[in-house]
Amino acid sequence: MTSETSRTSTAAAGTTAPGLPPRWNKVPEVTVYFWVIKVLCTTVGETAADLLNEKAGLGLTGVSLLMSALLAVVLVVQFRTRAYRPAVYWLAVALISVVGTLVSDNLTDNMGVALETTTTVFAIALAVAFAAWYRSERSLSIHHIDTGRREAFYWLAVLFTFALGTSAGDLLAERLDLGHWLSAVLFAAAIAAIAIARFALGLNAVWSFWIAYVLTRPLGASVGDYLSQPTGDGGLGLGTVVTSVLFLAVILGLVVLLSVTRKDVTEQRAVQQHV
Repeated sequence: MTSETSRTSTAAAGTTAPGLPPRWNKVPEVTVYFWVIKVLCTTVGETAADLLNEKAGLGLTGVSLLMSALLAVVLVVQFRTRAYRPAVYWLAVALISVVGTLVSDNLTDNMGVALETTTTVFAIALAVAFAAWYRSERSLSIHHIDTGRREAFYWLAVLFTFALGTSAGDLLAERLDLGHWLSAVLFAAAIAAIAIARFALGLNAVWSFWIAYVLTRPLGASVGDYLSQPTGDGGLGLGTVVTSVLFLAVILGLVVLLSVTRKDVTEQRAVQQHV
């Protein structure tokens, strides 16, 4: 799961059209860096949403409108780039993490929708997005996000994974009442099981990636809650400000590293047929 395997991407890409210039994948290669930054962005999504809602006094509605507007601007920039740019891409992921969290929170907290309902709805929405994506492109591989249509499907799926992960994580936390630390261990174990199934049992690379992608949302949220919540509530008491700043600093450092080293950049050639 560290990589969706070059063999998979090569097979999916089809025949290279001779003489055509390189066409760059708009998302990073799936490396250890990818998963680390993804979990960190997820944690920031949880703590930043709480910070803006509680400390800034904007309320869920105000925060949702603000973050959705910022996400829309960043996605416009992301779509207009001709290749993967770590700073733009990961800023979009961080913002979509916040927005996905807020979508779920608005439904449950403001509208009183049960977590069982939101979890089911987001699961169906993600399945529909995947079905439409596959029907259109014949692949869900992230090695070939090199057209506007594929990129639109990709970001729609990412949004639903964050919303689903938020609802499912909250539902599990409420039903089992495990606390933040044990919840983090549980979700980490689930991700480890997916990794074992992928590498030892041959679970499909694409599906193992997306399952792990969903599971990293409640993992990151549990870590964020454990660090930020008061000790009386089972946390370390760092607060949302310190936790958000700490994780944002680590994300920034890793993004600068990747921008310089280009360790997670993938290139593919334009093909005669879409996959």
